[in-house]
Amino acid sequence: MDVGALKAKAAAFRKLHDGPDLLVLPNAWDVASARIFEDAGFPAIATTSAGIAYAHGYPDQERISRPEMARAVQRIAASLRVPLTADMESGYGDVAETVRAAIDAGAVGMNLEDATRDAAKPLFDLEVQVERIRAARAASDAAGVRLVINARTDVFLAAVGPEEGRMDDAIRRANAYRDAGADCLFVPGVADAARIAALAKAIRGPLNILAGPGVPSAPELRKLGVARLSVGSGAMRAVLGLTRRIAQELRGPGTYGAVLEGAVSYAEMNQLLSRPHA
Repeated sequence: MDVGALKAKAAAFRKLHDGPDLLVLPNAWDVASARIFEDAGFPAIATTSAGIAYAHGYPDQERISRPEMARAVQRIAASLRVPLTADMESGYGDVAETVRAAIDAGAVGMNLEDATRDAAKPLFDLEVQVERIRAARAASDAAGVRLVINARTDVFLAAVGPEEGRMDDAIRRANAYRDAGADCLFVPGVADAARIAALAKAIRGPLNILAGPGVPSAPELRKLGVARLSVGSGAMRAVLGLTRRIAQELRGPGTYGAVLEGAVSYAEMNQLLSRPHA
């Protein structure tokens, strides 16, 4: 691990959250997808925990082990020139160890969720999650790389509590996470423009929104005050949707339209992946 290089990438990645442009982060699940996103001109790349898990034969939600996830992140990070931020879900229990694993893998940012995976209590208590974020920040500082921590609250995504109280809860949590050392605040599950604007105004830090049905376009989100947009596992699932259509076409009429339309050529992929790793 070249600490100096990671420090520089972390600083550059943090600066991208300050605008004036919206930071649009495509989420990669392997080296090939990451290289395609980088080649398209994105200034930074994120990983998708679900996409990496699916590619390794697991469902999402920390069913893939931390070492396996870290190895996948390491392969992607080593292939890129631009900064990489890693989705490490809820931190695999030991947040400090997960931060160290992400940094050792070459990531300069990390998602940290407040989801517990317990249906009876879907979110960590606020005080507990605040301490987890503090532990993440302390581990990052001890490693010598100021990791860009993207603190995620699943209040809306998991529909936690009465609907009328979710806005206040999300804002309270996001601001507490910011005070605990988070750099960016991720509130997935929100699509309404007015609600997004209210979150951006009330949250004391850069707001990250998840792309999805009904979510305003990137230019519109920037006008609403959003700093960062992620696509999560969306791109990977779209590729799987294409794969399903290919399977259905081959099993049905036996034609190849879905295979051929829009495909990256063999030569292009070979050339893209022939570039030396970072």
